[in-house]
Amino acid sequence: MTLRIGSRGSDLALWQARYVAARLGDAEIIVIKTRGDQIQNMTLDKVEGKGFFTKELENALLSHEVDVAVHSYKDLPTEAVLGLTIAAVPERASVNDVVIADPSIVDPAEPIGVKAGARIGTSSLRRKAQLAYLQPSVMAVDIRGNVPTRLARVGKDLDAVVLALAGVTRLGLLASTTLAIHVLPVDAMTPAPAQGALAIQTRSEDASAIATVASLDDYTTRVGVDIERQLLARFGGGCHLPLGAYATGNRLIATVTAPDGTVRCHADERGAEVVERAHAALVSQGAARYL
Repeated sequence: MTLRIGSRGSDLALWQARYVAARLGDAEIIVIKTRGDQIQNMTLDKVEGKGFFTKELENALLSHEVDVAVHSYKDLPTEAVLGLTIAAVPERASVNDVVIADPSIVDPAEPIGVKAGARIGTSSLRRKAQLAYLQPSVMAVDIRGNVPTRLARVGKDLDAVVLALAGVTRLGLLASTTLAIHVLPVDAMTPAPAQGALAIQTRSEDASAIATVASLDDYTTRVGVDIERQLLARFGGGCHLPLGAYATGNRLIATVTAPDGTVRCHADERGAEVVERAHAALVSQGAARYL
């Protein structure tokens, strides 16, 4: 039986769906347009709601239009959907963010590797806040569109963009670019919870689909992402919050940054009850006022 895989239609989403399909064998990809794909005239933090890139895929699962949905895990709200389950979390790609810049604007002495006054494209509240904290001299500019569209603006109306390293690597865009590349370390730019990870979602009662995708699950990735998303849930669960979190082993690094970059709340916890302790540390520093 051919497994029907639901995916958004962007280059990156289709790469991710094909990656999964290639490992499952007999599968076809069904493209589904989401609300987030349709809204291009404003950044999504200005639109009410959650699940902008996931809800239509989940509805397709519930209506049996597809058997599996492949998501960028960071796009999924933390609230569980009745009747659906995350059946597999494949091995994670890089969690880092990367600055991709016009070579003429590069300055290795600066925290994010570009000159003062640079116009940097990003639509993420988390990235904008952390950019303002790391290098207040740059200007964050709202930007929408897929990864190639964003890169095409560098050297035109933008000096640089900030993107997830996982996405540009998956699309093979770094190998041929003439633009300057500056990977931001996690302790400087804390990634979004679940950044670099995929979520393979099925219907909870579909034992066949669950068994089919089980071999793709990576335990280490699932544990780390679960910890990050537990912390996100403590703060309301939206993927547009200025919260960064990265868990590896028994360690959880988390930051909440004021939108203007003037304050950064930071937690670096290890051991048991790491989510509770990181949450308490951030709250004690006033993180709630920025979320």
